[in-house]
Amino acid sequence: MRILVIDDDRALCRSLQLLLEQEGHEVSVAHTVDAGRSALDSETPETAFIDLKLPDGTGLELLSGLQASSSTIAPIMITGTQDTKSTIEAVRLGAFDYIRKPLDLDAIRLVLEKVTQYRTNAIGKALTPISDFAEHPNEIIGADPKIISVIKQVGQLSQSRVPVLIHGESGTGKELVARALHEATSPGTPFVAINCSAMVAALLESDRFGHVRGAFTGADRNKMGRLELAGEGTAFFDEIGDMDPDLQSKLLRTLQERTFEAVGSVETKPFRARIVAATHRDLKALIEQGRFREDLYYRLEVSTIRIPPLRARRGDLPLLAEHLLARINRDLQKNVTAIEDKALDPLQAHDWPGNVRELENVLTRASVSARDGVITHDLIVHAMEK
Repeated sequence: MRILVIDDDRALCRSLQLLLEQEGHEVSVAHTVDAGRSALDSETPETAFIDLKLPDGTGLELLSGLQASSSTIAPIMITGTQDTKSTIEAVRLGAFDYIRKPLDLDAIRLVLEKVTQYRTNAIGKALTPISDFAEHPNEIIGADPKIISVIKQVGQLSQSRVPVLIHGESGTGKELVARALHEATSPGTPFVAINCSAMVAALLESDRFGHVRGAFTGADRNKMGRLELAGEGTAFFDEIGDMDPDLQSKLLRTLQERTFEAVGSVETKPFRARIVAATHRDLKALIEQGRFREDLYYRLEVSTIRIPPLRARRGDLPLLAEHLLARINRDLQKNVTAIEDKALDPLQAHDWPGNVRELENVLTRASVSARDGVITHDLIVHAMEK
């Protein structure tokens, strides 16, 4: 396979060149955006490893050029930094895959096998962008392949407005992923969250559909519901598995007919928003128990995203701790500047039934007691015992 490596780290380029040439590939290298652009035009490689950050620009510029030219090159982004926005943008611009530094030879072999298989199945076809969306302000933190897969799915699903069902345990960040999908698909439009387990059915119906004056006792004025407030943005149904059965029927009708009526009204209004739902429950089990409508389930689960629990990606704990501590500093006006290496040991040993939300709680408690801006092993142990 003809491979081009574009990275300003000359030692990395040379090492990768030698390793891949030993395995029978034809490899060339470039170290800047300009040199990479020239090489892409003149050498017509079958795939290119492109670093995100280059001395004279970014790898995204090269991806954009490949997209505009309808190139058949399979570009693979590489980066050593945590940057969710750029990851999703790379997917939008047609990156075939995205891998993190330090580069693992097995991961490189695997992605090259995927390129070979793709080119075999789609010979002569131009690579097209997976998705199309604008900038994404919500940061999904992690370098584990499982969470990188979630980020890629956000990029892929942002090219359409099909319903999406997000599965994940409590505290894994389902709303964060929903907001990421929203910002990737329709930035600048409303994101309206509806907590299906927070209200009694009657109040939830009014909250969702709105009501007209006199619809029930206390309805002294017209109220716009959340489905109408969502406009052409996203209506996010959090913990959809807890929704009352009667409201499930009404939501199903809304999805089928793309219209709804306010409580007490006969006027039909159009429903234009994208539906994204989330649950920590096993909806199929609820269907068997008669507690969730099967027809609604299939309406919602057109596409799915499954968020891994924290215990399944323990390698992300240092990244998450750094990110969460920065947020805690901002929100609580603290000045925590470091966490002891050995303080990570009890974090790694814990199973985190409450996932990232529990981790944030532990770090918050430890931050409150931290002296000299350092979170120690003892502080973490004490915070986890509460």
